Amino acid sequence: MTPWRSQSTPALPPIGPGGWLRIALRGSVLVLLIVLCLALMALVRLVERPLFGLHRPWTPYLTQFVCRMTFVVLGLGFVSRGALMSAPGAVVANHSSWLDIFALHRRKRIYFVSKSEVASWPGIGWLARAAGTVFITREARAARAQKQVFEDRLAAGHKLAFFPEGTSTDGLQVLPFKSTLFAAFFTENLCPISWIQPVTLRYTAPPGIDARFYGWWGDMSFAPHLLAVLAASPQGMVEVTYHPALRVADFADRKTLALACETVVRAGLEHQERPVEA
Repeated sequence: MTPWRSQSTPALPPIGPGGWLRIALRGSVLVLLIVLCLALMALVRLVERPLFGLHRPWTPYLTQFVCRMTFVVLGLGFVSRGALMSAPGAVVANHSSWLDIFALHRRKRIYFVSKSEVASWPGIGWLARAAGTVFITREARAARAQKQVFEDRLAAGHKLAFFPEGTSTDGLQVLPFKSTLFAAFFTENLCPISWIQPVTLRYTAPPGIDARFYGWWGDMSFAPHLLAVLAASPQGMVEVTYHPALRVADFADRKTLALACETVVRAGLEHQERPVEA
């Protein structure tokens, strides 16, 4: 994970006997859930791929099921507000935790855009490929090919998703949005039809725990953070706010669109609203 300048990372709560029991129980259920659903997804893709190509009429529901059940198994609260965008385009959100991916998949069928290195990560890369993640490189010479990939995915009815901050934070702030990936939506083919929906993710830590508990950033190791989340009782919650979508054609360029999305997402984090949908 790319480090960023911030205060020191918080110390994770100590894990007692009850916490280790919850780790064993929750971890076992989650591993079984993921393995079974991946196996089922592989079987479904044997039929889905030759019949529909890039179109995935069935497997995204399996991804959503896993993400929804993850919150149930963890006991982590989830509330959501706002209408889901139906137009072609992408979802962009602030990024503070590995839990963000589960939170965004939980309600909406999306396909994340990720750096190509993730595809080779043990375990995580396999899960990302199974979920249909779009892998891109950061080389300028690959820009044209990446735009074509975006066009093909949107033509197949996919809703893309990415984190414009480029790294994760402690969950209490929003970093400036990088405009690089927004450029793909300003092509001749995509600009007239594409919309971008800003989404705000807000985490509330368990009572008495550091407010940054669910944030995973800087030099924090994944395994200890995962264990701490598995052990937590009671859990906190995550709120996902879907803001009105922005039409790409209404903006002069990628930088103005990125800034507009950043402004909306930051305002959503700073001004808590009453959840209207669980």
